[in-house]
Amino acid sequence: MYELFTNSVSVIGYAIEAVGILIVAIGFIIASYQVLTSRSESGENRFETYRRELGRVMMLGLEFLVAGDIIRTVVVDHSMQSILALGLIVLIRTVLVFTIHLEVHGHWPWSTPQAKP
Repeated sequence: MYELFTNSVSVIGYAIEAVGILIVAIGFIIASYQVLTSRSESGENRFETYRRELGRVMMLGLEFLVAGDIIRTVVVDHSMQSILALGLIVLIRTVLVFTIHLEVHGHWPWSTPQAKP
């Protein structure tokens, strides 16, 4: 019975990670299509919009990837080595999310946005 439970949770964890990968892949395709077909913005504005949209997609995809890792590590493979590996993965992904947030929004998540001149 426990083996069935862990196998089911493992499949759920991988499914959540697959959703994260799909979000990034489909978001990349949509953002690329929009920037290539947009005629209303200048080149620089298109580039900024493209970067912002890619950043948002990557942040959302990373959240799903972290959730899948946490589910699988906590329930399925809860050895010290896998927990430490998960901690390192979460740390790296957290730094990525913060830096992507800075790129997309122009300020850190904990600070207030600055008025543009």
